[in-house]
Amino acid sequence: MIKVENLRKVFGPKVAVDDVSFTVQKGEVLGFLGPNGAGKSTTMRMVTGFFAPTAGKVSIGGVDMLENPEQAKKSIGYLPENAPLYSDMSVSSFLGFCAELRGLHGAAKSRAIDHAIELCFLQSVRNQSVDTLSKGYRHRTCLAQSLIHDPDVLILDEPTDGLDPNQKHEVRSLIKRMGEKKAIVFSTHILEEVEAACTRAIIIDRGKIVADGTPDELKRRAPGADSVRLIIRGSGARAEIEKLGCVEKVEAAASDDSSLVGRALPTKKSSGAEVAREIGALAAAKQWKIEELHHVEGKLDEVFRSITRSDVAA
Repeated sequence: MIKVENLRKVFGPKVAVDDVSFTVQKGEVLGFLGPNGAGKSTTMRMVTGFFAPTAGKVSIGGVDMLENPEQAKKSIGYLPENAPLYSDMSVSSFLGFCAELRGLHGAAKSRAIDHAIELCFLQSVRNQSVDTLSKGYRHRTCLAQSLIHDPDVLILDEPTDGLDPNQKHEVRSLIKRMGEKKAIVFSTHILEEVEAACTRAIIIDRGKIVADGTPDELKRRAPGADSVRLIIRGSGARAEIEKLGCVEKVEAAASDDSSLVGRALPTKKSSGAEVAREIGALAAAKQWKIEELHHVEGKLDEVFRSITRSDVAA
């Protein structure tokens, strides 16, 4: 549904996006991550046709964005950063205006408004003026306009910005449900949202893609991921654990003949969970005392910090 090829955007001397390529299929939710200033919003603006690329190509559902922008944009729902609203309209009248822009009229328009209001939990404010809404309800109204025409592709820039924890949970759940039938790309600074809603994630840094994979695949790139932390009191523990076929090596912070403090790393063909089970069984057989035996799965924030640079401009 989304195909991005060698996308590049230059503003004067600054290269904001540098040779970015990726695809998104229907049924896929892609999280777009990166430090402030890394090129996330610029990429999304080019994907939606808001910016023309300096070089490269974007197609939506097989339609080239540069050659046939109107047709390509019909398939897209877009929630931009700092999305604008008409403050003198009510929520329902604003959504009606957006529906008409999308070519919906009469009964189809009414159904679309009702459906968007229900999806975005706006029932209690549907007749309220936009200028009286809280920041959270304003943002949900902007989200509703992106859904009004039931698009096959959704491009969402910070879709949970300004929402309280309950509202964030609702929107994440909505994105996950819609992602079963649509192709969705959303940018976020909140790494837990990637685990909660995404089937895949891309990390961009200084305009370049530096990681692309499922949340589980990315977590395995964290320093020390899929290892087993251990504190064991028992004679010859380190030597015996190193003999296990699933253990690549044991890194000891402290070790002597009667104790071991450190971590065990799995072989390429095994896993940290398997190592933990085997060490547990070995400890029981040898009657060692286990003070800690913990499988470390890895965290997305550790991956993010390890492969992005902190000196990107905020």
